[in-house]
Amino acid sequence: MTMKKKSPAAPPASESKRLGLHELWTDRLGAWSIRALQILLLLTLASVTVFALTQVKLVVIPVLIALIFAAAASPIVVWMRRRGVGRALSTWIALLGGIVVFGGLVTAVVFAVQDQWSDLSDSAVEGFEQLKSYALDGPFAIDQDALDEAWNAAIDFVTSATFGLGAIQGVSAAAQVVTGILLGLVILFFFLKDGDRIWEFFLSPMTGERLDRGHRIGHTAVRTLGGYVRGTATVAAVDALGIGIGLTILQVPLALPLSVIVFLGAFIPLVGATVAGVLAAVVALVTNGWVVALIVLGIVVLVNQLEGNFLQPVVMAQSLSIHPLVILVALTAGTILGGIVGAVLAVPIAAVGWSILKTWNEKGDKPNLDPAPTKKKPK
Repeated sequence: MTMKKKSPAAPPASESKRLGLHELWTDRLGAWSIRALQILLLLTLASVTVFALTQVKLVVIPVLIALIFAAAASPIVVWMRRRGVGRALSTWIALLGGIVVFGGLVTAVVFAVQDQWSDLSDSAVEGFEQLKSYALDGPFAIDQDALDEAWNAAIDFVTSATFGLGAIQGVSAAAQVVTGILLGLVILFFFLKDGDRIWEFFLSPMTGERLDRGHRIGHTAVRTLGGYVRGTATVAAVDALGIGIGLTILQVPLALPLSVIVFLGAFIPLVGATVAGVLAAVVALVTNGWVVALIVLGIVVLVNQLEGNFLQPVVMAQSLSIHPLVILVALTAGTILGGIVGAVLAVPIAAVGWSILKTWNEKGDKPNLDPAPTKKKPK
């Protein structure tokens, strides 16, 4: 007589459904959770880094400005080195020449428009008051209280401590301005003279593919920053020239200071030149009436369209090949963190970041960062 073996009892349903730690982190939900933790860690690291940098603006801003100017002036230094000019001499020529040219232009513009700024301010205020009156008495029937509230909010923002700290920080603190300028000039000198050597020092611990990637990043950053500054200056000059000629033909007063504002505003993409053009139309409204103001507005729109569709794609090339939405987000973040200076620096930094991402895994030879001729050692 044979005895049947008893089969082992099945584990309870609760135990069979219990997952181990490995299964919890390797299933689909676990993979999503790990990726979410990685994103949160990166966001935390980025937030801490940005907060730390904003606490030392006096150092960070001169470094960034010096880096941008060094990238813009690098072709001149490279050109002189290729013709046998030494590092120190080529750097001094580029630096002093830039100071003389830039300082001369600024001085000439200041002396040309200093007597007209008060008239420009009065005309702008009067023009906005006329627009306000038209909005109240026109066909749109805007409520007076709502308009006054919006107007006062805008004035409070412009005159608030936060805006003033970000936009014109240093105007009331001369020591910080002088310190920032001197620090920026010293940093610019060393970037022009030894920029390639400084980057090689940071790349010295790297080998193989990481070293090649570091060379690509440095070459891409210099090319993008330099192209952005030179292209933006060209576009700004064309905008200022086109709108200034239109204002002169229409006999709108204060054409020169308005052209200067257009030129400076063009360094803030999307909004800078447009706001400056609207200001020109408002001044024309006060001094020449509605017809001339509308013509000025049409000239501003035409110049911006020609710039955006024809000039900018040729001049800027790949320096600003990012979506306008990204530019707008970068402008907003830069303005919040650094005021007007942050708005000016945000877009080139975003352009460099995007260019680096595109070239991160590209293959290529090591760029020639030191174009100075070298003599071969005899064997």
